[in-house]
Amino acid sequence: MKSKFSILIIMLCLAFSISSFAEPQVVEKIVAIVNSEIISETDLKAFTKKLDKAGLIDDLLLFGKTAQEVKKDRAAELNYIIYEKILESEIKRMNLSVTSERVEQEIKDIAKRNGVPKNELLSAIKSQGLTVSEYQDFIKTRVERQSLIEAEITSKIRVSDEDVMAFYTRKNPTSNTASYEYQLAHILFNPKKGGIESAKKRADAVLAKIRRGAAFEEMAQQNSEDPNFTNDGVLGSFKAGDFSKEFDEALKGLGPGEVSPVTVSKAGFHILKILQKKIVADPKFEAQKEKLRNELFEKSFQGHFKNWIEQKKEDSFVRINL
Repeated sequence: MKSKFSILIIMLCLAFSISSFAEPQVVEKIVAIVNSEIISETDLKAFTKKLDKAGLIDDLLLFGKTAQEVKKDRAAELNYIIYEKILESEIKRMNLSVTSERVEQEIKDIAKRNGVPKNELLSAIKSQGLTVSEYQDFIKTRVERQSLIEAEITSKIRVSDEDVMAFYTRKNPTSNTASYEYQLAHILFNPKKGGIESAKKRADAVLAKIRRGAAFEEMAQQNSEDPNFTNDGVLGSFKAGDFSKEFDEALKGLGPGEVSPVTVSKAGFHILKILQKKIVADPKFEAQKEKLRNELFEKSFQGHFKNWIEQKKEDSFVRINL
């Protein structure tokens, strides 16, 4: 009797064993492999929960989406984790890992920048549903990624003044980023002395002498009828647009040392000489210049980072089992 019972037990055990081998139970699903790193279903679920903790998400890897938008897209969630694995791999390769002391110093710096003691900062972190350990891990990751991004991307982006000017012009097509500033001298011929025709003839005669080589300054001393005449007929410094249309037209295309044709104004007839000519920036452009530079840099950075990480993904072994 005992013998039959023992045999029955053995047979039942064998049947259970065979059944177990015939229908294996999946303990954990692997959803992706990145190089030698495995991403499991558990990792994906943990990341889904993490998306509700805004302080732990790196916006850079969302590529313009919100955390909640990514949460609704399983493929986008997995892509985020794959990008993280790639960044971790590059950080290790370049030996950019930071110590716990460096993390603590960064937290102190964050508290200082926000004008609060460190304990208040950590209390605020806890009130958002984060643990201190989670926050420390996040800061460690952020500092390491900043070092990587600086080395691989940021340090290679250049935004020149010409780039900023072109960007400003595209946004403000009716504005000029720069204009000319002139230092001028003149010789005035006053119509009150003998009338308009006589003043014009005197101006033409003096201009002809200057064209033949007479010194402008000498002609100004001898012929200017400006009641406020100063040494050599110097008027002062003016920006383009400050003059009448006639003066602007007369000065167009002239360089330092050159003399204009006879030009009319309300005061009479003038011969103008450009003593100095330089480019000056539009004050409106200058006020926006650094803001526009930062905007251009950010656009350039986003594009460079996207291309860089996609290239790293392409160079890596990535297998997805969604």
